[in-house]
Amino acid sequence: MNTENCPPLLNTSQMTGDLGGGNANKREMENQAFSSLTTSFAVCLTGTKKGCGIGGCGACTVMISTYDPVSKKILHYPANSCLLPICSLHGTAVTTVEGVGSTKTRIHPIQERLAKCHGSQCGFCTPGMVMSMYALLRNHPEPSMEQITAALDGGFEPTCCQLRGTGQCCLDQEGGVSSSTKSVLFPLQRMAQEQQGRTLVFQGERTMWISPASLRELLELKTKYPKAPVVVGNTSVGLDMKIGGVHHPVILHPDRISELRIVNNTNNGLVIGAACRLAQLRDILMKAVSGLPEEKTKIFCALLQQLRTLAGEQIRSLASLGGHIVSRGSTWDLNPVLAVGNSVLNLTSTDGKRQIPLTDDFLSGCKNADIKPNEIIVSVLIPYSKKDDFVSAFRQAERRKNALSIVNSAMRVLFKPGTNVIMDLNILYGGIGSTTVSARKSCQKLVGRQWNEHMLGEACRLVLGEIFLSPSAPGGKVEYRRALLVSFLFKFYLQVLHGLKILDPSKYPDLPKKYMSALGNFECRPPQGRQVYQVNPEQPPQDPVGHPIMHQSGVKHATGEAVYCDDMHPIDGELSLAVVKSSKAHAKIVSIDASEAFKVPGVVDVVTASDVPGENGTKNEKAFVICVGQIICAVVAESDIQAKRGAEKVKIQYEELEPILTIEDAIKHNSYIGKEKKVEKGNIEKGFNSADEIIEGEMHIGGQEHFYLEPNSVLVVPRGEDNEMDVYSSTQYSSNVQELVASALDIQSNKIMCHIKRVGGAFGGKITKPSYFAVIAAVAANKTGRPVRFILERHDDMLIVGNRHPFFGKYKVGFMNDGRIVAADIQAYINAGCTPDESEMVIEFIVLKMDNAYKIPNFRVRGRACKTHLPSNTAFRGFGFPQSGLFAETWVTAVATQTGLPPEQVRDMNMYEGLNVTPFKEQFDATNLRKCWTECLEKSEYYSRKTAAEEFNKQNYWKKKGIAIIPMKFTAGFNKTFYHQGQWTKHQAAALVHIYKDGSVLVTHGGVELGQGIHTKMLQVASRELKVPLSYIHLCETSTTTVPNALITAGSVGSETNGKAVQDACQILRKRLEPIIQKNPEGKWEDWIKEAFQESISLSATGYFKGYVTYMNWEKEEGHAFPYFIFGVACSEVEIDCLTGDHQNIRTDIVMDACFSINPAVDIGQIEGGFIQGVGLFTMEEIKVSPEGKQYTLGPDTYKIPAVCDIPEQFNVYFLPNTRNPIAIYSSKGMGEAGVFLGSSVFFAIRDAIASVRKERGLPENFTLNSPLTTEQIRMVCADDFTEMIPRDKPGTYKPWDIEVA
Repeated sequence: MNTENCPPLLNTSQMTGDLGGGNANKREMENQAFSSLTTSFAVCLTGTKKGCGIGGCGACTVMISTYDPVSKKILHYPANSCLLPICSLHGTAVTTVEGVGSTKTRIHPIQERLAKCHGSQCGFCTPGMVMSMYALLRNHPEPSMEQITAALDGGFEPTCCQLRGTGQCCLDQEGGVSSSTKSVLFPLQRMAQEQQGRTLVFQGERTMWISPASLRELLELKTKYPKAPVVVGNTSVGLDMKIGGVHHPVILHPDRISELRIVNNTNNGLVIGAACRLAQLRDILMKAVSGLPEEKTKIFCALLQQLRTLAGEQIRSLASLGGHIVSRGSTWDLNPVLAVGNSVLNLTSTDGKRQIPLTDDFLSGCKNADIKPNEIIVSVLIPYSKKDDFVSAFRQAERRKNALSIVNSAMRVLFKPGTNVIMDLNILYGGIGSTTVSARKSCQKLVGRQWNEHMLGEACRLVLGEIFLSPSAPGGKVEYRRALLVSFLFKFYLQVLHGLKILDPSKYPDLPKKYMSALGNFECRPPQGRQVYQVNPEQPPQDPVGHPIMHQSGVKHATGEAVYCDDMHPIDGELSLAVVKSSKAHAKIVSIDASEAFKVPGVVDVVTASDVPGENGTKNEKAFVICVGQIICAVVAESDIQAKRGAEKVKIQYEELEPILTIEDAIKHNSYIGKEKKVEKGNIEKGFNSADEIIEGEMHIGGQEHFYLEPNSVLVVPRGEDNEMDVYSSTQYSSNVQELVASALDIQSNKIMCHIKRVGGAFGGKITKPSYFAVIAAVAANKTGRPVRFILERHDDMLIVGNRHPFFGKYKVGFMNDGRIVAADIQAYINAGCTPDESEMVIEFIVLKMDNAYKIPNFRVRGRACKTHLPSNTAFRGFGFPQSGLFAETWVTAVATQTGLPPEQVRDMNMYEGLNVTPFKEQFDATNLRKCWTECLEKSEYYSRKTAAEEFNKQNYWKKKGIAIIPMKFTAGFNKTFYHQGQWTKHQAAALVHIYKDGSVLVTHGGVELGQGIHTKMLQVASRELKVPLSYIHLCETSTTTVPNALITAGSVGSETNGKAVQDACQILRKRLEPIIQKNPEGKWEDWIKEAFQESISLSATGYFKGYVTYMNWEKEEGHAFPYFIFGVACSEVEIDCLTGDHQNIRTDIVMDACFSINPAVDIGQIEGGFIQGVGLFTMEEIKVSPEGKQYTLGPDTYKIPAVCDIPEQFNVYFLPNTRNPIAIYSSKGMGEAGVFLGSSVFFAIRDAIASVRKERGLPENFTLNSPLTTEQIRMVCADDFTEMIPRDKPGTYKPWDIEVA
């Protein structure tokens, strides 16, 4: 293993029986040898990040280079290092981001372009993006946009690079940038030749890794160790070991055996070696398809179709064909295709060779059709198809790419030559049972039938009768999965009819035009976009405010040099901490037995609540509490692995109690947190009496996981005297960490120093919980006297931290026949979880913002936070408004449906305009709301595109387009203090600015860099106020030692409040310097500073901003709750597949009232990123909870956020021109959260498409859609003959796999 231009951690060219390091003990060697590459790099190469640990996020991507003796070439491919055992890397070169480029040597063009094109925000996953691109360029020096997009399929959160409409990069014009990818690799070919004939054995304490040098040796080892797995890419076995706790005493790694890598063209088909990677398989099949007659390649094309969406490029580059086959996952997409294609497995053992067909019996594990324990798959024969063959593959997942299928299928029919009479039929489904299932009996009954509509009807009935799916089946979505069985079958039926017509146009009729839309799948096209903003032409060129300045850490993000909490080097004596969590939703702890934990080697201590010297949390929430995932105690050990092993040994005995899990249950049991919040305007009863019509309805909105890429992290270092401690935390709220740690340790806050360099994303999820994580680590450090590091695993982070609040709302709306709404009565509930956290403030925001952009003369909204036995839900970007805004737009849409008016007309007539007041009597000017509306209608070409969508829908029955335009009245800031101690909020902020004798400037402030560019904006403010270039100014970190009592960085106001403080400090300094400058106006900055120092003028100043005065009187139901309002409008167009529920985001136009942006690039990035996060909230992301209160969705394998394929194909953002905000610094507005709600425009565009379906089919046009509007919901609400024929289960007659907690 090697890292280019970087000292290697381990030299794999010397890795034989041990891993080097004569002082390493046996356990440490095993931990290195069999742990992932990421774990080992964490010691000295910090660019490679651990985001999820299971190969799903892409943050840990590295490039592997290896010599292929078959092609005699060096191959490069990206890989998830978290899945790569170090043993597997013998003889390879591993290039991390440090080997691509750095600020100390040179940066690579990829890194430069990503930084300069504003392609990073928090930057945690940016090194992974760089490595994916770098590996692509090593193989394809001039890649297409399609290849670039595919390379980023590996699970990254989407960031929108500023590309021209042509697809060119804006840096192409800069002559100094080249796309060179030259580098120096050590002699891989020589190493490969030296290894031939050598057996590699790595012996650990519990596991032995053997890499045989020949096929014969592999067979002997398989005979000796028949239960040993044969591992190539480790994408399946590795996950079983990581997630399932599976242990294998022996692992065989046959990667160097050439017989397993063969590729042969035979008379019958392609023979592919079992160790062939899936990415290589794709390239082999693409070459075969282009060079063979079409009739021979139908199976190949079906495989390629699945390969394009199967996993990400990193997994495709690791996973092998043989591993994919033999692991036999129910949702594995290739196996059904291989089976219906009559593929053959070539097996060998010490007993000899044999062939077995790859059939449904094999895939289901039937003993007489399976591989024997001592056999291995050497190769796979994939046959050529025939002229009368028709083969199709289908899949539907929660996300189009890099997501396991909900259901997949492969179907093949062979006709008697020259006829449409079925000679052979094979239908397989995945995602239905624990293994791939076959509709064999149904197929047998259909043999001899003609391929016509009557056959289709009978086939659907037969398949639904044969394929059984329990109503309690794992994964849920039971009726949807049943519907997909026949939906896929219908698609296949049409595809075959179309194929028959092409074969013999004179014999078979044309497929009806409106049915043609059922053919084919949505294609992912590279997204393009436009960003339009104003700059001040009269502004001095040296003034950076208002310009798209690159993110302060952009280059360091791209080179991996940006340091996050867990990147800090280990400290002498450092311990690792792991927590023991409750497995019950509601229970009394009877006992805690930690005796077995102390027997685990390396375990130092177990920390419980009794070890807390002072206050154990606040009165609302304790550091050690109960519900599933709540922390009970903690284990500290010499290493992370030992701490986790110790935690697994702690035994908790419970006395179980009945849990309350859903909002419905909480209402029934009167289980609430805080009092009801209410705002009322006008006379609600009078309003309803005057209405022409009244409608009522309700809506459920699911929660959302934050899914920041950097898990919660904390490092606590005791200083050794005066009870001082340094706390390094990934928090949004440094002073709260300081306060709670001091309180828990019963010492003064001045002895706790909290430091934050940067945070790898937060979105509200790192406000409250990091303080408790810091308390646990600090208590452990206090007890042991040693530094303690606590890094949450992804599954623990997702379980413990909580989510966006699930929402349930009821509405009663009165309106006139012309669409004017005259009265609305709203009831809102949120699922708070087991403790208050931020829930009271969230329900307040929901109540205050329920009107969104609409003036309703008689309006009442009431809200309650429901207490349940789920982990406490917490703050999330938008803070209640995405839920209340979506609900408001739902009842406005319901009015439009009821009146038969276009939704945009009803929105327009009820929208605020001019000077106005909110329901809680706060005055505001809605002029810019109207301007955004008009501008968006024009920029999006709304009416012409709506007409085009309607015409498209007339011509297409199975695919429909929809378009929607949604207005927004958002607010920045808070309506109360964080602790709810009073009714006045100051939004106060402070800063400290130093000028040193050489003229350099150091700025510190109370805000935390979360990826929102706050530090970059502060540098711009300081540059303008001090009138010095940005290169003179540095911003080190956020720390309680420099700025005390800082408020949280949240609510979209962090930049403007801290900016005011920085501005104040800089103005104080500039004022002090004025006499010096006046004496020497032609002098240099450095001269002025030296003179000021000599004249004893202080070159340090504290800046302070008292904040915005906001208040809310809930008794009077009035107040000035927010400092100002942000207006915006989004128009989105989508296309849906009525048979599967899939949808394509075609185009989005956003017009935002950003006023004068301090940094347009940063603000546009926030709007785009927020919008995509909103798309996830409203259309994709589902949190699944069991009836016992256990959360299922605990990682990227089960929880899907939007990816590159979900970005609208055309994505345009416009800042409303010529607007000002006199309240905030430089007339700016906070853009951090506003974009999230605008993602609802996609929700309502989908609704528009569904309405077209239902109108065409004569279904009721008043229908309820809940959020997220997933593929399941879209498919089932587009009711047709297929959804009508599926079996239905009566609620209450079975136990569901999951429950709806909203």
